[in-house]
Amino acid sequence: MDHSAVLALYDRDMRENAAPDGPAARIERTGAVVRQIADAQGWNGVLWSGLDAADADRAIREQVAYFTGLGRDFEWKLYGHDRPDDLGARLLAAGFRAEAEETLMVGETGRLAVAAEPPEGIRLVRATDPAGVDLVVDVHEKAFGTDGTRLRHRLLARLAADPGTVVAVVALAGDEPVSAARMELVPGTRFAGLWGGGTVEAWRGRGVYRALVAHRARVAADHGYRYLQVDASPMSRPILERLGFHALSTTTPCLYGG
Repeated sequence: MDHSAVLALYDRDMRENAAPDGPAARIERTGAVVRQIADAQGWNGVLWSGLDAADADRAIREQVAYFTGLGRDFEWKLYGHDRPDDLGARLLAAGFRAEAEETLMVGETGRLAVAAEPPEGIRLVRATDPAGVDLVVDVHEKAFGTDGTRLRHRLLARLAADPGTVVAVVALAGDEPVSAARMELVPGTRFAGLWGGGTVEAWRGRGVYRALVAHRARVAADHGYRYLQVDASPMSRPILERLGFHALSTTTPCLYGG
């Protein structure tokens, strides 16, 4: 993989020319900033910026004023290769708080190790209705210890408005949901995004997460997508590397408000 070329393609298609991630969201470009505006349950934030040292602070102030004027908490999705080099420090100085850094990883669907199957006793089920979404959210809350209200809202809205662009999968041990993940297919691009992969503690280390990645990779390839993208935690990065993903950059959620 040509890391520089694929990263440039990702920046162009998934950030600078981003599509909204749900029916209640819209994308705006203002100056050298691309942002998404959604309802209070959706994702609000800055997806891309093309700034330099001379205009970065002004652009940050403008985005803070804009989103706070809407009454929205928001995220500036900061990448390790964004400019200026001290953009992260400037965001912190402006009142943002940084969450844990993750690794932007990309794999070519045709070169990934996609033969991984679930361990014995586990079956993978597609979530296509409210009952299935409830199973995904149940795993999310148990695996990450966070409230799943927004995830439920966004998944239900996406499945209702454009079901062909989202794949949500639950791993069941009998009738018990033990792992779940989703994939967003982005029409008009070569990328599909892997999101929300989580496994309840008792089932970690048994290959369930790996099987969910492989399953989604096969679905993405069947739909003609060349690349899979994921923001990988330190826990998932080694698994993804063994499957054939490459680390291209880092990404840090910088949050304002809340």
